[in-house]
Amino acid sequence: MYVFTQKVSSALEPTLALALTADERTRSRYRYSLSGGITDTKGETVDFSTTQLETTQADEIYLELPRGTTLRHGDCLGGSNHSQILKIVAKPEPVMTVRASTNAQPPSTNAQASLRLLQAAYHLGNRHVALEVGADYLRLAPDPVLAAMLHQLGVTVTEETVPFQPESGAYGHHH
Repeated sequence: MYVFTQKVSSALEPTLALALTADERTRSRYRYSLSGGITDTKGETVDFSTTQLETTQADEIYLELPRGTTLRHGDCLGGSNHSQILKIVAKPEPVMTVRASTNAQPPSTNAQASLRLLQAAYHLGNRHVALEVGADYLRLAPDPVLAAMLHQLGVTVTEETVPFQPESGAYGHHH
């Protein structure tokens, strides 16, 4: 088992990569099986029966990070033996992407469309929704009730499968 206990410099050369969803990147203690899902730094699945690693008995990765640690895409982790560096990759997952609609009826100006996107962010924030905020979009986990509310606000909602990077919140934690 490989145990990773701390973030390390992303300048270090990673030996493994682990794709995690946004929810999985908030877990400070977690065990992952090496059978599938673990990749080398080129993005190819590692076959641990033929890979030369220091411990041939390793069949799991265990994250034992300080409580409250949130991992971001590109973070690197090290363990007590310092022989392996694990790179965290944001795993594509189903999300709803919200954008200002410029083809609303009646036609709206860019300022009106931007205001609707800000209103959508306000309403989602009031509901404590995990939210990724981009320059021209909002991104959140799929939810049919929220999708209906967003449509009523006059924004465009598109379902996609992409990496999800929600904001960590003002206090660095969530309820």
